[in-house]
Amino acid sequence: MMNHRVARSVALLIAAGAFGAQNTALGAGFMLPEASVAGVGTSNALVANPEEVGAFAYNPAAMGFHEASSIAVGTVLINPNFSVETASGSHDSQGAEWVALPMIQAAIKLNDSWRLGFGITTPFGLETRWEDGTFPAVSGTRTLPVPAPLNPEVPLGHPTSSQLEVLDFSPTGTYRVNDNLSLSAGLDIYWTKTAKLGSTAGSLEGDGTGLGFNLGALYREGPWSFGASYRSSATVDVTGDYVPLSQTLVYLQRLEPAQQAEVNFDLPWRLQLGARYAVNEQLAVEVDVTRTGWSSFNDLKVTGKNTGVVIFADQNDWDDSNAYRLGVTYQVQPQTQLRFGYAYDETGQSDDHFSARVPDNDRHLFSIGLAQSLGQGYSLEAAYMYVTAADREYRSSTAYTGSDLNGTTALNGDYSFDAHLVGLQITKTF
Repeated sequence: MMNHRVARSVALLIAAGAFGAQNTALGAGFMLPEASVAGVGTSNALVANPEEVGAFAYNPAAMGFHEASSIAVGTVLINPNFSVETASGSHDSQGAEWVALPMIQAAIKLNDSWRLGFGITTPFGLETRWEDGTFPAVSGTRTLPVPAPLNPEVPLGHPTSSQLEVLDFSPTGTYRVNDNLSLSAGLDIYWTKTAKLGSTAGSLEGDGTGLGFNLGALYREGPWSFGASYRSSATVDVTGDYVPLSQTLVYLQRLEPAQQAEVNFDLPWRLQLGARYAVNEQLAVEVDVTRTGWSSFNDLKVTGKNTGVVIFADQNDWDDSNAYRLGVTYQVQPQTQLRFGYAYDETGQSDDHFSARVPDNDRHLFSIGLAQSLGQGYSLEAAYMYVTAADREYRSSTAYTGSDLNGTTALNGDYSFDAHLVGLQITKTF
């Protein structure tokens, strides 16, 4: 009985969207597509770019067109602003004001045909905290027998806090087939460095790993270049301690003993296609389309740590979605380049499984960037991006029955989101 209740509490916690990175996610769903400062400046339209070192993180096949080895180290700082208006009033997320994500990319030229690359990025992440009382009592909740005023009706599983950081360690190899074509293949080694997830049912803290692969191709002919990059889906296994809050003393914060639990979740596959045209020696324009396989983020399973038996499973039923990206580079001087970008990113989340941890909606990305050569192989890059999501006025007619919160009246409200990003990076070629 205890194991079933613990498992169901974990499932409620996760099913509420625990792996949805909305307060720091800058792509629809819980994805962070910003993999280099050049990507920030062009709204991630780089898959067909054979010239910029910042394109390696989007399409490792681009390394084949570079005659020098290089290493780039940078960060992107994210300032998210997320709020919801429910029947209890207007509430802002209490997550960190600024979040710093690492960006590291190395490329080594072995000979005229082969390059080796290694990158570290943060493709998925989460940092958000909802204050007590954000989501008011609804039909189907239980009144906890604690002294007034600590006796509201509490829907078990309502999200309270989340912190998730998934790092991608990506070794790749690139083969220059000829003057026009370059191909690449590599691994995506995912490490869930931080997984701290809280709800009114309890809290889960753990870490885990997963493995995927990536393939890339880049073809250049005259002023045109065409690129394609694919990253497979990957199953990440998170193991940790789940601490359920006492069902009679939730607001007094008295805890029951921690229980070991294992949660498996699928990261989506990503396919990015792009075409770039060099108008002249100064100006180039790129158009990309990204398809994200959110339908693979379907099953959330809670299993016994020792037995491996599935104790509870839930469905998300997201849909695959598209993002449309436009990137422009303009070489003001041989040492100075300006970058501009715009993207429209569709959500894969329908109302049927709407989650307060992933209150996703279609969004617009606007960006500008600068790259400056410093001499002796060094260059400095900076970029700024503004992200705004369409307001989501969520109203469900499905009553919360005490089990799965997603898609129910327990989450009714008006959700809004925007964010500011600042990227800085230094690159050395040798």
